[in-house]
Amino acid sequence: MLADVAPPRIARRLLLGGALVFAASLPAGAQEVVKLGLVAAMSGQSAKSGEAIVRGLSLAVDEINAGGGLLGKKVELIVRDDESNPAKGAIAARELVQREKVAALFGGLDTPVSLAIVPFANQNKVPFMGVWAAGTPITRNGATENYVFRVSAVDELVDKALVDYSIAKHQAKKPGMILINNPWGESNEKGLKAALAAKNIPYAGIEKFETNDVDVVPQLSRLKEAGADVLYLVANVAPSSQVVKSLDRMGWTVPIVSHWGPAGGRFSELAGASAAKVHFIQTYSFSGKLSPKGEAVLAALKKKYPEIKTLADVTPAVGIANAYDAMHLTALAIGKAQSLEGPKVREAFYAIDSYAGLIKTYQKPFSPENQDALSEKDYLFTHFVEGEILPLTQ
Repeated sequence: MLADVAPPRIARRLLLGGALVFAASLPAGAQEVVKLGLVAAMSGQSAKSGEAIVRGLSLAVDEINAGGGLLGKKVELIVRDDESNPAKGAIAARELVQREKVAALFGGLDTPVSLAIVPFANQNKVPFMGVWAAGTPITRNGATENYVFRVSAVDELVDKALVDYSIAKHQAKKPGMILINNPWGESNEKGLKAALAAKNIPYAGIEKFETNDVDVVPQLSRLKEAGADVLYLVANVAPSSQVVKSLDRMGWTVPIVSHWGPAGGRFSELAGASAAKVHFIQTYSFSGKLSPKGEAVLAALKKKYPEIKTLADVTPAVGIANAYDAMHLTALAIGKAQSLEGPKVREAFYAIDSYAGLIKTYQKPFSPENQDALSEKDYLFTHFVEGEILPLTQ
């Protein structure tokens, strides 16, 4: 059950499958539910990614409710749009916890937004499950009691994978970095420097750019003059497309090895024909031969969301897959805790033995030393082909 909840007895809007519809408010007696909250970008350039997260969470909620819910109650997902704005994300998280009384928060797309929520979650002892944002400090935040968990990529591990892939695929000897100028870019700058240093590989340079830049030719020209033979790209959909278009204007055909930002929206449309040249990391793909779980989830997606006609319509798959597994792992923790109290649920995450998920079968996915359920072994490289994200062979 998915709702954008308003005060009792007032008509409210519900977000269903990405569409806003109106419904009458439920009577007070119907509030006997387990509320879980999502803070994610549901509008703007990343809206498609936010929609994917909602779909993954909603499919899992349907399955949980069909199995009897949690603690004998139905699960309700309450969604808030952070508009990719850290301040709005922090306000939304506070409202979900303090007014809606959610038992756990799910975090969305942007590392800066998630980092703004982390202190609140830890201070208020509310489990906060990341399903997209990859900034290393989100889970590795230094808190004595850490309430932040994640089923997603982690920058530090992604950066090692980017370096390894660039060496294996492109024989990189002097790569350059073109990074978005925000905390996500900073997280990857640190990770890429460390990964290159471990391989004794020098870098040609580090260039930063802004989300609204429409021309990054000057930055790219400096990297070209410095002898960059591969570019590591870290940015979301629109700025990544500007990098590709700037390269086209320059006539520079340097290989691009990217974090997963391009997967989050209309990248193939915005970047044009050269979009397929960008090789980017993912945690899951619905393309190719699927496991029985994958086949079942894809069938459920098509049934719940009739607008899905082809595999291109389930892009980005990582939003769906990460969120689906994260919801089921959170439900397992609540079930083990037999409580909605944050400290008890936190301890129960550590007690999860195994879960046969969509991305993989998780074995002891969380510990106080590692609150990220995925490792670099769970990544694959992909590219866009006619709007569909297809796996690449190394």
